[in-house]
Amino acid sequence: MCTTCGCSKGAGTVITDPETGERIETPAEEESGAAREPGSWRQVAGGAAGVSVAAHLHARAHRHAHAAHVHEHDGHVHSHEHIHEQEAAIAAAVHGTTITLEQDLLAKNQLLAEHNRGWLASRHITALNLVSSPGAGKTTLLERTIRDLRDLQSAQIIQVIEGDQATLNDAERIRATGCRVVQINTGTGCHLDAGMVSRALAQLDPPSHAWLMIENVGNLVCPALFDLGEQAKVVILSVTEGEDKPLKYPHMFRASRLMLLSKIDLLPHLRFDVARCIAYARQVNPSIEVLQVSAQTGEGMKGWYAWLETVALAEAGETVRQGARGAAAGSY
Repeated sequence: MCTTCGCSKGAGTVITDPETGERIETPAEEESGAAREPGSWRQVAGGAAGVSVAAHLHARAHRHAHAAHVHEHDGHVHSHEHIHEQEAAIAAAVHGTTITLEQDLLAKNQLLAEHNRGWLASRHITALNLVSSPGAGKTTLLERTIRDLRDLQSAQIIQVIEGDQATLNDAERIRATGCRVVQINTGTGCHLDAGMVSRALAQLDPPSHAWLMIENVGNLVCPALFDLGEQAKVVILSVTEGEDKPLKYPHMFRASRLMLLSKIDLLPHLRFDVARCIAYARQVNPSIEVLQVSAQTGEGMKGWYAWLETVALAEAGETVRQGARGAAAGSY
């Protein structure tokens, strides 16, 4: 995961509202240590600095643990094997520390995700986390969804949080549909986290009963680990990618409620076994739902819209049930 490979070190995130040009920049050193919920800021101990130190010590010890240096001073031969044995021991200790820090980071993210989830529920907002490899068609799917539902005179308002390492390209595409959108640029980060989404929510300020679509950074690894406060993850798999992706990246497909098999209009031109792909997905996640769609031709899109309605209705019912339980508890 990214706390080990260091992908998010060295650059902070930038949240941009393409409509107003307003930018909110967060320095890299604040990213993991700052826990935030929409509209509030508070500092939490720990975070990226600890991970960086652990990674540095581990790398240093690992580099020097393989060979002993022997050299001569004033006719005497000195061996430094004992130094490297110590550094090898440090490497083993630091490895355990890094695992602890990773767990700590995920725990803090989960706390923030629950804050986001509560904030969204209080506004009856249905939030979906769209995840995929780069180029699987998330943005095109969103463009088609926004325009189709508008043409169908759907009462549902859609707003979007876009996640990419750089550029406003996808946010501008969504904005061209007339949809409200904010862009999160993660710098070197390979995924969105709950803190980034919290700040984006404060910027976006979606209205009650809206549908919030969070387009994550293109990556089938790290986004599986980070809850953003969404009702469900939706993994988009393009038929151009190969049917074995669910087996190669099982954590993502296990974490997702729905798999959208996209670009099915290209199937006549590809060697792609749809039945095998679906079987692989259900091998790692027996409960995953599957829909086949083409954002270009519109094939299968009505099934996607019906699924959205089902999730929104289920979320509304859960909110009502929670309110009833709260009222019953308050009557004692």
